[in-house]
Formats: sequence, structure tokens, C-alpha cells
Amino acid sequence: MKRFLVLVLLLSGCGTAAEAARPPVCDSWDAVRNTVDHIRDVNVSANGLSALRPYLTQLRDELDQLYTNAKAQFGAEADALQIAVDQLGTALRVAKDNPDVPSLAAVRASVGDVRTTANTLHTAMQSTC
Repeated sequence: MKRFLVLVLLLSGCGTAAEAARPPVCDSWDAVRNTVDHIRDVNVSANGLSALRPYLTQLRDELDQLYTNAKAQFGAEADALQIAVDQLGTALRVAKDNPDVPSLAAVRASVGDVRTTANTLHTAMQSTC
């Protein structure tokens, strides 16, 4: 009976052993990447900055989860990403209050830092994911 149950579970799409062994950090990375892809698709010119707000909130939550999942194995890279995300948040608040050229340039630089630190983390994760 046990063998039959195991066979039914495997055939019903419950996944393979490799899928079950996939670390949570890999799923967190996939979620972040998916949200970033959605952000890239937002037409800010047509829909305004408010169209980005739900994605940015989602991205922040996903980055927090990625940090939580990555910090044990990839501590230095995860910490660098968390710092970059925090700095981006500060730059965005400043730009919202004072949307001048220097504050918008700081946002652009912070986005670049997040991208760089995220890529560094992803490179470190490649042997895991």
C-alpha cells in the first residue's frame, strides 16, 4: 500500500526529489527576478509613477525574503544587497520630497548599486541554484 501511495504522489505531479531539494533561496531569487521583469514592463510615461508602487512594495518584500534565505550561506553578498536596497529607499524618499536633478541622479545610482549587488549575490548562488 505504501508503494502505491508513493507512486500515486510521484505521478500526480508532486515533484521530483531534485525539485523538493531546491533551496528556498533559489525560489526567492526567481520571485525577485520576476517582479523586476514586471517593473521593466511598466509604462511610466502612460501610467505614471503610481503604476510602479505595487511592484516596488512587492519587490521590497521579496528582497527581504531573499535576504532572509540567503544570509546564512551568502552572508556578505546578502548584507551588501540589503544595504544597497536600504540606500535606494532613502534616495527614493529624498527624490519624492525634492525631485530635482541631483536627487534623481542619486536614485539612478542607487538602482545601479542594487543591480550590482544583486548580480554579485546571484553569481555566488549559481552553484546552489
